[in-house]
Amino acid sequence: MAFHSNLDPELRAALEASPLPSFDLSALTFEELAGHRAQVSAFLAAAPANETGVVIEDRQVPGPDGAPDVRVRIYRPAGDDEGRPALYWIHGGGMIVGSPEMDDQMVIGYVEELGVVVVSVDYRLAPDHPHPAPVEDCYAGLVWTAKSADELGIDPARLVVGGASAGGGLAAATVLLARDRGGPDIAFQLLVCPMLDDRNITPSSHEFAEAVVWDRAANLFGWTALLGDRVGADDVPPYAAPARASDLAGLPPAFIDVGELEVFRDEDVDYALRLSQAGVSTELHLYPGAFHGFDGMVPGAELSKRARTARLAALRRAYRL
Repeated sequence: MAFHSNLDPELRAALEASPLPSFDLSALTFEELAGHRAQVSAFLAAAPANETGVVIEDRQVPGPDGAPDVRVRIYRPAGDDEGRPALYWIHGGGMIVGSPEMDDQMVIGYVEELGVVVVSVDYRLAPDHPHPAPVEDCYAGLVWTAKSADELGIDPARLVVGGASAGGGLAAATVLLARDRGGPDIAFQLLVCPMLDDRNITPSSHEFAEAVVWDRAANLFGWTALLGDRVGADDVPPYAAPARASDLAGLPPAFIDVGELEVFRDEDVDYALRLSQAGVSTELHLYPGAFHGFDGMVPGAELSKRARTARLAALRRAYRL
């Protein structure tokens, strides 16, 4: 594919030197997803183990009423300190693929740099489990995390919910549920290039029919997997697509970032502005020349370093570190 003229030169050089594998969701069927998930799992299993002193534990915790238990992956600094800040993390994958393990390296970095306890949720995936299964799993894991604060050694007053891409959208939705269900209390929301709007009507959602990562066809595929024939309809709830929320007042402070060259650009900028207009303290970063997931795919680029530094700084402020 031809690269966008605004693509950051350092990112462009990295992509030219090591082209990303093509993954055309426009030609994929739901039945073929199992094979792609197996490939992702095999890739993660073959990755070298992280050299770290962080203690990692997998646990099954109560799921939503009438649903199976939910697996959470817990990352803790070594030692028995109490009252640590906590990050409840939700992985990406377009609602259709992914697991907590895909974010091991990033999450371990947060634990090592900030001294936090991270709980990462393994929610059910669409289309096998359409809305509301994914967000209800995320909420159930959050409730368990808050109730288990003493056992986990965390300070419930410093509980942050975060996620990237589809996980960023689910994080925003989980925070909406926490507000509307009366808890748990959330100190901050960290929304990294979040997937927020099923309608696909913004200029950026049309502009990126071709993209380095996650183009318009992929986005339509992911939302259709989650919502079926309801995608784009008037009755889609905000807990499925947070951009649908008409009332954003009373939500915790937010951090949102997004690349200039991605489908989610306009819906993320709009959500940040609407949060601010609703009285929610909000930090927004629009990274020029950046594509979806740029910082994970080209981590050595200056733009990627800036993005990671900004997220860490926002978490430090939220945790009062």
